[in-house]
Amino acid sequence: MADGLHTVTMTRSWISDTPDEVEHPPIPLGINEMAVPRATLMLSIGTALVLLLSGIWVGLAAWNFTADLEASFGPPAEAPEIDGRYAWEVDLLFDTCMAREGDWQWPENLSGQDDVFLYPGELRCDWEHQGDGDRATIVVHNRGNESVDLVLEIVGSGVVFSAEDDISDVISLDANESGFREIELTEDLTEGDFTVVASHLSVVNAEVYLDVAVFKGSEERELHINDNDQIEVHYVVWDADTGEQLDEGDLVVTAGDDPSYIDGFGWSAIGLDIDSDRGLLPGITTGTTHTTLLPPPIAYGNNDGHELEQSWLRFELTINRGPIA
Repeated sequence: MADGLHTVTMTRSWISDTPDEVEHPPIPLGINEMAVPRATLMLSIGTALVLLLSGIWVGLAAWNFTADLEASFGPPAEAPEIDGRYAWEVDLLFDTCMAREGDWQWPENLSGQDDVFLYPGELRCDWEHQGDGDRATIVVHNRGNESVDLVLEIVGSGVVFSAEDDISDVISLDANESGFREIELTEDLTEGDFTVVASHLSVVNAEVYLDVAVFKGSEERELHINDNDQIEVHYVVWDADTGEQLDEGDLVVTAGDDPSYIDGFGWSAIGLDIDSDRGLLPGITTGTTHTTLLPPPIAYGNNDGHELEQSWLRFELTINRGPIA
């Protein structure tokens, strides 16, 4: 048995001579099904953290920018208000106005109003013109205790601010001051409508409106009185509340700003019309007549102690002669 005996080495199929790390290599991250959600979760948390930090950084930067801007230019502008209304009013000087949207009643006693405002709300006025080139006067009243800078804009065709020959203008008013602007008809309109918008220079949405219905009168005139024309007028003046006639006479006045009279009188002359004879032919009257309404700020309201200091005045003006060269 011994010489026929030989040793046989048997390898068992279940025993491996290969190192474990070679036979079962580590599985790469991208193939490991459990590792994928874990990595995605980590990335999401990191992204959220970055976004959170970015948002905080942007917020701080915006806050610093606003603080620097306010330090340089002051706080954002605010339009002055009184009891929920913007502090300015817009009027057409003719005595043809009413509530703009019918949402208030015309005061029975104008001078007896217990309010800082001249009118209970915005106005709508009529303008009867006498042909292309006719003029009228817009009045802006600042009723507040601080100055305002306003942009005036005409929305509608056929009318411009005559001094600028444009549909827009700027007016600056001190506290409790009134200002005037002449408007001019650039088309011979049979009838039409336009709106004057008075908006705060720095707060664009702070706006006050004046609607005007314009229509053609029965007789055209060749000459239309405008700012700086010197004319002779016949006037009658009444207390607008009582109807009492206060005065009547004839005066030479410079249309527009005439320091010889109360502010509203010179500006009331704007818009009168006359034919080319200029009223110089005896016995022939070709001038027009119109009526204006003057609240105290453009009448005697600035004359302390005057008997008409609180009175609203109604003027009827007729042009006798002019323009006088």
